[in-house]
Amino acid sequence: MTSPRELAARTRPAVVLADETCTDILSKVIADAFFDPAVSRWLIPGPAERRRIFPGHFRIYVEHALSDGMVHTTASRDAVALWLPVGEEPAPPPAWYDQRLAAVTGPWVHRFRVFDETLDRHHLTGTAHHHLAILAVRPDRQGRGLGSALLAAHHAALDREGISAYLEASSIRSRRLYTAHGYDACGDPIVLPGGVMFPMVRQPRTAEDKEHHHPAIRADQGREAAP
Repeated sequence: MTSPRELAARTRPAVVLADETCTDILSKVIADAFFDPAVSRWLIPGPAERRRIFPGHFRIYVEHALSDGMVHTTASRDAVALWLPVGEEPAPPPAWYDQRLAAVTGPWVHRFRVFDETLDRHHLTGTAHHHLAILAVRPDRQGRGLGSALLAAHHAALDREGISAYLEASSIRSRRLYTAHGYDACGDPIVLPGGVMFPMVRQPRTAEDKEHHHPAIRADQGREAAP
């Protein structure tokens, strides 16, 4: 008889590593997925300006992960996960980050800096880990298990290497999703001017752990370095 875990693995969408040719489309996927959360509306209140600025803003994150981490996507480029390896202390942003951020976000740059600094103060320390900076699924493709497939692909590698994962969930809904995939609370909620985020950590799992854990909820959107 086929186990639930084996059946889920067989039906899971294929996951591939992205490269520089995917930068534009994946930046747009993230911008669309994070267009409406409360923190996003605080960062840039006007919908038209938010829609104009967000793709360039998230392009910074995609390029950073392509250069210094891993970017996983689907064959149809409708979902994306940005992972960054982190040591016992969080690494500073790239040397060009502040200038790029100011150029892209213009009059709203102060709010983006407050956002970044607040998350940085709460970031996991004391253990090396991989940071899920962003998990996003194109809005019209959500609810099909694409986010879960992206998580499972990298979790398998982390489990083999014995490495923890860390993220900041952007809502109570996404916190439930990550809990179903093995994440636990990591400190107090992060209170931002536009909303609340939830730091979470996942410890690497053994084969025995996995036999007793079958995620029933699909993870289709999460936030992890910017909304």
